[in-house]
Amino acid sequence: MPTTRHDASIVHVDLDAFFAAVEQRDKPSLRGKPVVVGGTGSRGVVSTASYEARRYGARSAMPTQEARRRCPAGTAFLAGRHAAYRISSEVVMEVLRSTTPVVEQVSVDEAFLDLAAAGPDGLLTRLSAEEVGAHLRHEIVAATGGLSASVGLARSKMLAKIASEMAKPAGVHVVPPGREREVLAPMSVRVISGVGPATERRLRGFGVETVADLARVQLADLVSIFGEAHGASLHALARAQDPREVTTHRSSKSISAEETFPTDVADPATLATEVERLSGQVARRLEESHGFARTITVKARWHDFRTVTRSGSLPFATGDPVVISREATRLLATIETADGLRLLGVGVSGLTSHAQGELELEATLTVPTRPTTTVVDHPDAGSSPETDEKVADGAAGSGSPVTPAPSWATGADVRHERHGRGWVWGSGAGIVTVRFEGPRTPPGRIRTFDVDDPELAPAEPPDWRG
Repeated sequence: MPTTRHDASIVHVDLDAFFAAVEQRDKPSLRGKPVVVGGTGSRGVVSTASYEARRYGARSAMPTQEARRRCPAGTAFLAGRHAAYRISSEVVMEVLRSTTPVVEQVSVDEAFLDLAAAGPDGLLTRLSAEEVGAHLRHEIVAATGGLSASVGLARSKMLAKIASEMAKPAGVHVVPPGREREVLAPMSVRVISGVGPATERRLRGFGVETVADLARVQLADLVSIFGEAHGASLHALARAQDPREVTTHRSSKSISAEETFPTDVADPATLATEVERLSGQVARRLEESHGFARTITVKARWHDFRTVTRSGSLPFATGDPVVISREATRLLATIETADGLRLLGVGVSGLTSHAQGELELEATLTVPTRPTTTVVDHPDAGSSPETDEKVADGAAGSGSPVTPAPSWATGADVRHERHGRGWVWGSGAGIVTVRFEGPRTPPGRIRTFDVDDPELAPAEPPDWRG
């Protein structure tokens, strides 16, 4: 393996069932019980399932309705609390940065560390790789009030991430230096960075299913099939040759595809087909660049050259064309297209080198950015166009703020003037049921109130630290 590293000094830390684990920590009545976080509606999708729920077959990206059918009565289906997850994530990243100055946060629940960057006083000079992993796990548990992590160590980023998967849940796994190819050989080609569903299907067509199969394919053949960059990368990674370093900063990049129509298009079905096609192009380019993206953008231009963009940021990184198309379709629905579009584009940004499958939420849980509308005056001959940048809040095209109707999402934090802090057990038919408990209390009592009870209000996440 061509690397200057002699030790397993790259670490991948992945928090176990993160969203569900935070909910169980903050809600003592749910500890040890099946918990599913994600979309709770009829079209919802599971984001994270606790290990108790996984025993019944619940898993990430599964329709919530299917998870409800599989899980027993009493399973908690929660809408998610991103503020609580963000706070816990920040605490974990502080722990990791106290270990080494070079930490690459991949997502809210995972990061790479370069232990070699800690210098002669670093943990690896005093502890074995296994002991380093155990130390990190202990520090995370202590700092977060009990959240567990899986830790992988290796000489490369790809192998460290694979090792953390092998360590799940709540374990430590080290890929011994010099045994990388031996570890990779029997695994599916999907473990290789940059191998998504499309690449996997093409490789299977050539009889390639395992990494060992891929390692036997000649470089020239891979380049002829996948192109110079992607083919060369597959050839190297199948041989455990991964030179990528842990970096603290990511360059800002984007990938996009757009189409200028011969005549203006207003037909919704045609525009929907075009969104799907452009999303597929973007997904293929992401796969070729070994990337995944968090932000989806739709660009539309009318006959008079007025141009708008709508962007939404997902709480997870994706390279799935279905997800990109779904989000782009949602964004396009906020744009008035009845007069016909001259141009339509789909783009992605917020790129990362790793997907975050456990953070996949339904479209209703997407966190949209403020939609930016750019109005470009049609230029006169010989003159330069003038650009007027506007930011439109609320409904598309209205330009006026919209105050969302109050809602009591299942699992949301609340406070009652007389009863104190709690969380929404359920709501409907004009009432909201609250269980009053917190991370440092025993399981609490359940009480029911009118949805417009003036003493009941949303609250910030509870502090488990005291």
